[in-house]
Amino acid sequence: MSLIGSLIVGLLAGWLAGFFVSKSKDGCLWNCLIGLVGGFIGGNVLSWFGIDWGGGFWGSLGTALVGSILLLWIWNKIKK
Repeated sequence: MSLIGSLIVGLLAGWLAGFFVSKSKDGCLWNCLIGLVGGFIGGNVLSWFGIDWGGGFWGSLGTALVGSILLLWIWNKIKK
């Protein structure tokens, strides 16, 4: 996936992760930035467990979403 495609997937994953995790009022922009970092984290965490969702848009979105949810959950625990 290209750099621009990866950025779009990361932003979308962060936005979606906000619906699952974030109960605070950090805002959509913050969730999108978390999604960018979450895509990288999600790829690493899933590879540790040997999980490969394949390439393409949906696989990348799922991976980034897992990382974003994980990162937002950790952020909310630290913030409290």
